[in-house]
Amino acid sequence: MYYPTTRPRRLRSSANMRRLVREHHLRVDDLIYPLFVTAGSQIKTPVQSMPGVYNLSLDLLLPEVEKTVQLGIPGILLFGIPETKDQVGSGAYDPNGVVQQAVRAIKDKYPELLVVTDVCLCEYTDHGHCGIVRDGTVLNDPTLELLARTALSHAQNGADIVAPSDMMDGRVQAIREALDESGYEETPVMSYSVKYCSAFYGPFREAAGSAPQFGDRKTYQMDPPNVREALREAEQDIAEGADILIVKPAMAYMDIIAAVRKNFLLPVAAYNVSGEYAMVKAAAQMGWIDEQKITMEMLSGLKRAGADIIITYHAPDAARWLQE
Repeated sequence: MYYPTTRPRRLRSSANMRRLVREHHLRVDDLIYPLFVTAGSQIKTPVQSMPGVYNLSLDLLLPEVEKTVQLGIPGILLFGIPETKDQVGSGAYDPNGVVQQAVRAIKDKYPELLVVTDVCLCEYTDHGHCGIVRDGTVLNDPTLELLARTALSHAQNGADIVAPSDMMDGRVQAIREALDESGYEETPVMSYSVKYCSAFYGPFREAAGSAPQFGDRKTYQMDPPNVREALREAEQDIAEGADILIVKPAMAYMDIIAAVRKNFLLPVAAYNVSGEYAMVKAAAQMGWIDEQKITMEMLSGLKRAGADIIITYHAPDAARWLQE
């Protein structure tokens, strides 16, 4: 009878043995938790397609932030839903806008928490697109000034990191120059460098009320089959001054995360987006999957693919499970 000399099972024989030789480790320190803040008070509106996620007014957002801090999650990503919207998204760069107020309040109470702000116009425009629209076309260059104003406004109110998600060409440079010229040269830019025009964003658009009122975003977000284009986008953002590169979505684009990790030295963040979260939650509610095991396997897979940072709505649950 043949007896193998090499036995990989030797290193799987117990929990401690497996921990000892584990190649990749998911940590609470890897997580960023996205939150939605809305104008008003005493508002807690559930996002129907994202169980456990809410649009929160600032007074109710702060207790959620406190829970995040207590769980040891190092940062949040803040999205704003203004009281009114207009064609140029003026609420995005309003000095007293909903995100600006939230950043001030959070940093006053939790100064050590990293507050990352989404820099885009889609949550603030009445047409739902990420830039200025003229004659049915989303204009690139006129949008850059407004994005730069938005990022600067966030930094002036205390944001630790600004994260442009619009996918306009040249926006990282426009933001970097605006920050530097105003004395915020130490504020990092976490760029949505590789953002695909994906069907996985549907639940987010419910949360932010940002579905396009006409057309789609295919002229500025990336075409899902493309890989080389992703590397060009990341390379361009690095040249323009990006400090962290985001790949979005995450699960269907783990090969892109790996390619960006292999080709560039900057930290890479994977955005585990709303549709990915919603599918896990829906299947768990039906009893078809073990939510904890699936979530932790999924997030560990993103680490294995090369993500240094994971932006995920699962962050509070994952943090609790890791502590257990």
